Amino acid sequence: MELKRVVVTGLGALTPIGNTKDEYWDALVSGKSGAAPITYFDTEKFKTKFACEVKNFNVTDFIDRKLAKRMDRFSQYAMVASDEAIVDSKLDVDSLNKYRVGVIWGAGIGGLETFQQEVLNFAEGDGTPRFNPFFIPKMIADIAPGNISIKYGFMGPNYTTVSACASSANSMIDALNNIRLGHCDVVITGGSEAAVTIAGMGGFNAMHAMSTRNDSPETASRPFDANRDGFVLGEGAGAIIMEEYEHAKARGAKIYAEVIGGGLSSDAYHMTAPHPDGIGVIAVMKNCLENAGIKPEDVDHINTHGTSTPLGDVAELKAITEVFGSHAKNININSTKSMTGHLLGAAGAVESIASILAMEHGIVPPTINHTTVDENIDSELNLTLNKAQKRDVKIAMSNTFGFGGHNACVLFKKID
Repeated sequence: MELKRVVVTGLGALTPIGNTKDEYWDALVSGKSGAAPITYFDTEKFKTKFACEVKNFNVTDFIDRKLAKRMDRFSQYAMVASDEAIVDSKLDVDSLNKYRVGVIWGAGIGGLETFQQEVLNFAEGDGTPRFNPFFIPKMIADIAPGNISIKYGFMGPNYTTVSACASSANSMIDALNNIRLGHCDVVITGGSEAAVTIAGMGGFNAMHAMSTRNDSPETASRPFDANRDGFVLGEGAGAIIMEEYEHAKARGAKIYAEVIGGGLSSDAYHMTAPHPDGIGVIAVMKNCLENAGIKPEDVDHINTHGTSTPLGDVAELKAITEVFGSHAKNININSTKSMTGHLLGAAGAVESIASILAMEHGIVPPTINHTTVDENIDSELNLTLNKAQKRDVKIAMSNTFGFGGHNACVLFKKID
């Protein structure tokens, strides 16, 4: 059968550096850091006292107070970002065949804050299991797409993909395939996460995974820098409207980009560490290129997973050199996590939005906070250090990897 073409017609972003897609883009280009001391709880006894929180966000500006109380922050973020994307797409929701509109969402953890609070409440009580009746519905990871579909009446495929930090990239690939195969006309896809909590920060600190640069939070996320010491935890959501090309064309929709391929692989190596030779990462990029039917030299830009961890950054760049060969030095490589921090399950969607907007505006956002060259990284690679660079990006790749060895890669193409 002939596969359908899939395009992006709407974007929504709620991030640590901007609460709309336009604010997010302006902050990316200017190299703004979203890291700051944590405001959600007392961090006195924590190793890491900072994160990339969503700022100046009042949920009742967007969602009815009663309904908002029945949602964990990760669901609230999902609703706000998806609302923006639907408005941006100019979809006439009432005229759609709602049985052919899906919501496929990514979340690596889900309602961690809700889970944490209910357990703490029980521990502080008299042993009687008095739990909030909304405890489970608020906490489960699949409730975010459920809430979106309930609001709009979308009755197509509706579920959450969970693959740690690759979750929203997985959701986008599933959305791509559902439209390609003719199952849907439109899919609202993306991801959200809200793990800046006592449990989230404590758990990642126990793994020695996060930066402890408490004296300078804004420079703590420093992918590819020799002095990087771990990732900075972020939160927020990214929403993308994927649509069948002819469906979008028929209604005169603005098309941001075509989604031309998606690839998946597994490291099959370690629960948390990347394979030192990057074999899973090599495989996922090759799979994605093959799925898209393009050659390595067609790629202009790669938004890397680039978390600012000592092992991960080197392994990914070595894999890029292996896959792209001599062309690797011609690619604008960056890591927008240097600004947003690591949004875990939402990372793939938020970073894909950055890649799509890079194509639209002809600008690749920088990798900020780089001061010291890492001798283990090829000096000929263009890592778009510290300052945005103008570039006519025709094809962009977004890489996302998760604990458990999950690797996902998505390719976008500019439509002239």
